[in-house]
Amino acid sequence: MSAVGPTSTRIERLTAAIEATLSPTSLEIIDEGHLHTGHVGAKSGKGHFQVKIVSAHFSGLPLVQRHRLVYAAVGELMESDIHALRIDAIAPSERTDQ
Repeated sequence: MSAVGPTSTRIERLTAAIEATLSPTSLEIIDEGHLHTGHVGAKSGKGHFQVKIVSAHFSGLPLVQRHRLVYAAVGELMESDIHALRIDAIAPSERTDQ
C-alpha cells in the first residue's frame, strides 16, 4: 500500500496513509482496542482507533464528507487492520486549542 513495510505497526500504517493523502497540520491516532476487549468485532483481530486530524482539506466541508476523505485515505486498511474508526476531523480555522 505505501512505503511503510509489512512489519510496521498499524498506527504507523494509518499515519502514513493519512499523511500522504490529507497533509494534516495535526494528527493523533489513538489505539482504543483495550476499550473493546470481548467485543464481537475485536475477535477478527482488527483494531479500534480514534483519529484526531486537522487538515486544510476539510475547509468548508460538512462532517460526512470529512469522514469520507479519512476513510478514502485509509482505504484498504479498513479491510486488513481496522474494525472501528472514530474520527474527529476539523479544518485549521476551526481549532480551539491555539
